[in-house]
Amino acid sequence: MRPLLTFAFVLVPFVALAADDPYKLGDTFKAAKPEDLKDVASTAPPEGAVVLFDGKDFSKWVKRDGKSEVKWTLKGGVMEGVKGHGDIITRDVFGGKFKLHVEFRVPYEPGGSGQGRGNSGVYLQGRYEVQILDSYGLKSGKNDCGAIYGVAAPAVNACKAPTVWQSYDIEFTPPKVENGKKTEPARMTVSHNGITIHDDVAVTSDNTTSGLGGDISKPGPILLQDHGHPVQFRNVWLLPAK
Repeated sequence: MRPLLTFAFVLVPFVALAADDPYKLGDTFKAAKPEDLKDVASTAPPEGAVVLFDGKDFSKWVKRDGKSEVKWTLKGGVMEGVKGHGDIITRDVFGGKFKLHVEFRVPYEPGGSGQGRGNSGVYLQGRYEVQILDSYGLKSGKNDCGAIYGVAAPAVNACKAPTVWQSYDIEFTPPKVENGKKTEPARMTVSHNGITIHDDVAVTSDNTTSGLGGDISKPGPILLQDHGHPVQFRNVWLLPAK
């Protein structure tokens, strides 16, 4: 989806890691703060929420083509993207305003840089992406973790260290369309690990990179991206606005 960046400024050192276990940090990894190494607390779905993934199976998901069986791995209540097995989307589509909760963690890939570390993304209505990436210790741009991809950088870098569980809470308002023309853009408020990183931001693109596209006046699915990295997800739910 995205070209590799050739330079990234890193505030913390990374060391080599055994290639067969991307979810263990090297012994000399140094976090900026002790809390960066602590998993975010998992948030149970509230009353009225649509549970999209509870760790049991892929019954709510299909591949990007809308019909094929998901080939990601599932172990210990966690699903993991598998390189080459493609994006996955929800069987159901969602319109109107809603809040999406996603818990994720990115692997430790010290040999990569820029877009080459822990890359994935969550797309609302299949069109509007909030980036997932190992951006720990970086100055965030429009393609880093927490960015509305290509549209807006997060107000602050709220990333935890790689291998540590993180969360997004995304309040989404779809674009308004009248007589076939968009009158107002989609909008997002995003909380990353409990910190507001976007506050009612207008999403100026109606199909961020690698989105599903389609008629923006119609509902769309939630999409989780396969970008060739073993990014993991747990506890995904959606709460329609009242």
